[in-house]
Amino acid sequence: MEYKAIWYSIFGLIALLFWSLNYWNVLRKPELVYPISIGKKSSKSLRTIIYFIGVVGWLLISYALMGPREPLKSIPGDIEVNDIFLVVDVSRSMLADDLRPNRLEVAKKKLREFAALRPTDRLGVIIFSEQVFTLLPLTTDPSLIDRIIEDIRIGFLGSGTNIGDALALAVARAQKSETENKVIILLTDGVNNVGNMTPLNAARTAKEFGIKVYTIGLGTTKSRLPIRTNSLGKTQYQSIPGGSIDLKTLGEISSMTGGKSYMAGSEGSLKEILDEIQELEKTKIISEGVVIYDELFQKYLLLGLIFLMLTELLRKLVMREVV
Repeated sequence: MEYKAIWYSIFGLIALLFWSLNYWNVLRKPELVYPISIGKKSSKSLRTIIYFIGVVGWLLISYALMGPREPLKSIPGDIEVNDIFLVVDVSRSMLADDLRPNRLEVAKKKLREFAALRPTDRLGVIIFSEQVFTLLPLTTDPSLIDRIIEDIRIGFLGSGTNIGDALALAVARAQKSETENKVIILLTDGVNNVGNMTPLNAARTAKEFGIKVYTIGLGTTKSRLPIRTNSLGKTQYQSIPGGSIDLKTLGEISSMTGGKSYMAGSEGSLKEILDEIQELEKTKIISEGVVIYDELFQKYLLLGLIFLMLTELLRKLVMREVV
């Protein structure tokens, strides 16, 4: 918690002092009309209670004048922004359960965490199976990026694995940007088997435009793919043969473009890989940043005014004072 100007609270305290003097008739002689049902003793006790309600109201207003606020995040004033495309395999094999609950859900979770740590960079999302699709063009909206990654689904882009065209689409979109540092993170669990461009040809184009490609093979040698649910509600599985990831090609893509190639066989190892990429592609901060605050004074000011209004209503309606 931080405060804009603590000394501003003195104005609220001065107002409380004058209000108190007026309340207790120090500055003027009040005209009171007591209801018959209220005796002097009970009236004095009630008057004291009402006074403390008013004091609470003025103290809340004094606190609001201090400008309480809570820092949300710091945005650098001058930064060297990165353009990062997340290219994600959504072929059916990403439903394999060697990572729980399946490969795709683990990938989405860790990519969301990765994106959340880069609020000043521009991120885009491309998904691919037999066909490729730009799910999100480059943007700096963290909430939109998080929502789009969470909404990634399997099933509407065919049944193949089109790594080459997916990488080529990411390169084509990245090369139009004027940003100096451009990065592609390619995550797949398969081998390129459809498409017009080979992965290595797409990598050569990436190299030509100075775009680094980090490749991540996702999965283990033993995995099962859910294929159907029988009449008893039990899921039936099909075994996926080991070695289905083209690690050789993924390694050549990264080596050619100045990136790195990884193999992730668990949720923990995928997190470590993305953490390493996070470090390798840190956003460069040139000058001191600006802090974004959540301003809290409004709610304290509103509460204070409500307490003061309640005080005056009680004085008029219950104590029957002429205020």
